Amino acid sequence: MSSAVVTRFAPSPTGYLHIGGARTALFNWLYARRHGGRMLLRIEDTDRERSTQGAIDAILDGMRWLGLDWDGDVIYQYARAERHREVAESLLASGRAYRCYATQEELTQMREAARAEGRPLRYDGRWRDRDPSDAPADVKPVIRLRAPTEGETVVEDAVQGRVVWQNRDLDDLVLLRSDGNPTYMLAVVVDDHDMGVTQVIRGDDHLTNAARQGQIYGALGWDMPSMAHIPLIHGADGAKLSKRHGALGVDAYRDLGYLPAALRNYLVRLGWSHGDQEVFSTDEMIAAFDLKAIGRSPARFDFAKLENLNGLYIRQSDDRALVDAVETILPGIGAERGLAAPLGPELRARLEAAMPGLKERAKTLVELLDSAYYLYAQRPLALDDKAKALLGADGRARLAAVMPALEAVPEWSAAATESAVRSFAETQGLKLGQIAQPLRAALTGRTTSPPLFDVMAVLGREESLGRLRDQLPQG
Repeated sequence: MSSAVVTRFAPSPTGYLHIGGARTALFNWLYARRHGGRMLLRIEDTDRERSTQGAIDAILDGMRWLGLDWDGDVIYQYARAERHREVAESLLASGRAYRCYATQEELTQMREAARAEGRPLRYDGRWRDRDPSDAPADVKPVIRLRAPTEGETVVEDAVQGRVVWQNRDLDDLVLLRSDGNPTYMLAVVVDDHDMGVTQVIRGDDHLTNAARQGQIYGALGWDMPSMAHIPLIHGADGAKLSKRHGALGVDAYRDLGYLPAALRNYLVRLGWSHGDQEVFSTDEMIAAFDLKAIGRSPARFDFAKLENLNGLYIRQSDDRALVDAVETILPGIGAERGLAAPLGPELRARLEAAMPGLKERAKTLVELLDSAYYLYAQRPLALDDKAKALLGADGRARLAAVMPALEAVPEWSAAATESAVRSFAETQGLKLGQIAQPLRAALTGRTTSPPLFDVMAVLGREESLGRLRDQLPQG
């Protein structure tokens, strides 16, 4: 049976792939991979006014960046509208649906009456049993489901448990609009059935939809997929997730310098757990993922935790792979730093050589790139305020004094430059820091950097001595 598992991720292309959608995609992907099944991707573009090609491209790009591949071709819901209409007509023919000629004025009156009486808005079924010959000539009808009015609709949810609705509280929903276009409710049911979906995993904001869709399945005599409605993501303060909490597009996380593997790892732990384990390889996630381990309470998004996890992934990453990752974010952040992709071979080599020191401190690729400023800075370096303070009269005088010792280093390496500077400091009766600090300021334009002598080794003799000479007293 495991090979028959089919999940689907079905975003609406009305904006970017947001972080909640990315987690839903991940859970569907993990479930399918865990059971040797397939995950399908369906773009729910029936809202023609709000659906855009740009949003579709952003969704596909975000999925690929996260490493969430789908099986088969992308399915576009709007392209299947004729099939949806065919199913609505079949329900009409079987008596499980009917044409409703209620006018907009009548529907508005129903809404206002319900609001005045403090009850939920429900269509009152006025055309459910009326003779179509009574239909006004100037009203184009919608097609409504003839929903059961007695008993209950039950969903056995893998996360929420048994959820029950009284059928008297559910009205006859619209299947086909007056312009002939299918509604979301109908399209989802038909598509999931035709695609062979066996497991629907989505946000719990769709839980009521499950009752509605269950009634459509019943009317059609089709088996309903198993359901799993996962709690939404909230901010660290418990409030509904907003942009200030991190409700950004996946592309924004890429530009902020997060690694896709780290973001995947963080997302899988938002609402799902496997003992006390926090860090998972992709294979470990797939092997452990279980719907029963998803909690019922909203998960809380915490940027600090994401940053710490991303820093861990950076430290564990291959140096060359990190340079590649930095290159991928240059289109978004490189221009302001005077950088463009692809990186030149000399700078790539420098970055890779410096990476062991750079990656120990950085929590994001942006931090990593900024801490590598000294590698790509143009001469003469722009000094920050702290570096300027270190390179006052005393600092520049010490630079001038140590230059001959550095110029005399036979083979330029971290060990050789460190030996030369230490020997100079001892002969002058100075602490190493009194020489190292102005050296760092002159070489990097900052007061913090990877280990000084590693910096000198990566820059090489010519560049290092050139930068030092730029800061020597003039005249």
